[in-house]
Amino acid sequence: MPSVWRSVSTLLLLPASISAVTLDCSHIRADKQSWNLEKLGGPKTVHRVRWERPSIENTTFTIDICGPLEKEKDLSKDEQCTSGTRICGREWDYPRGRDGFVKKVIPIAGEYSATHGRGMEPKYTRLKDSTGNTEGKEGVIVELHGGKYPNERSGTPQKAIIEFLCDKSVTGNEGFDNEKALTHPADYGMMEERRDDDNNDDDDDEPDLPDLDEYKNLKFISYKQEGDNEVLRLRWKTKFACEGVAKNKPSDPDTPEKGSSSSWGFFTWFIIILFLLIAAYIIFGSWLNYNRYGARGWDLIPHGDTIRDIPYIVKDFGSSVAGRMQGGESRGGYSAV
Repeated sequence: MPSVWRSVSTLLLLPASISAVTLDCSHIRADKQSWNLEKLGGPKTVHRVRWERPSIENTTFTIDICGPLEKEKDLSKDEQCTSGTRICGREWDYPRGRDGFVKKVIPIAGEYSATHGRGMEPKYTRLKDSTGNTEGKEGVIVELHGGKYPNERSGTPQKAIIEFLCDKSVTGNEGFDNEKALTHPADYGMMEERRDDDNNDDDDDEPDLPDLDEYKNLKFISYKQEGDNEVLRLRWKTKFACEGVAKNKPSDPDTPEKGSSSSWGFFTWFIIILFLLIAAYIIFGSWLNYNRYGARGWDLIPHGDTIRDIPYIVKDFGSSVAGRMQGGESRGGYSAV
């Protein structure tokens, strides 16, 4: 009996795992408009570089809009975000005369139901309908949740707001192939020494730090406390944020796409509901047979004899169909005159 219940419990978990996929980057829809951001998939990085005397602080935000981030081989376990993360922040600290090290790891958005019960819960807003859009910008705003820092129930909730802005001249993937890095960060520490030697009394005067995202269309806007959440804001210019592009295949923007993804959503829910109804019928029937008749094994399952006979029924049906076809071809053993 326990093995039967374990099997049924495993079956019931399958629809939950299907419905847990809450962000489909190939079909984002808001206000009767659709966007396909599939071509922006894969890990992308954007930076916030600040001068925090006596160190340089470089917070690297890694984002994959289409799937969970994979583990990076050159980083230790403590320097990685947990499984299911879509947006991860790593705060690097570069003290003067020392190598950089990871000071914080911040899971900002992803599926963390097993950790502290929060999901990504994506929200989409058509940019033309957003408040404060007086310039008539075109695109979509994607809001993602799930993360906490520290990564526990008592941590501060995290949120990411990504503004995908229509720009027909770029794909949005430019600039990531030649990723910039803070080379020789000790040189920037020497800038502070030279500034002190010059007896500069202006404490607000900071050395010029490099723009690590100079040639990217993904830009860091802000990361700060907003209400009860710490909010990361990004802006991503891409032609895939233009309205009407999602009607075409990503590989060929001039070729109309066949079919509609909305029908697939209905079909998925139909399968899930049908699966749940069948599972509920089997569970209730098994419980009834066990408590009323003391049944065991196959006798627990409603119509167990019929289920066991299905292979033989199929075999007999196939043999019958094959026999009829052969009988029709032979004309009953007589030759035509």
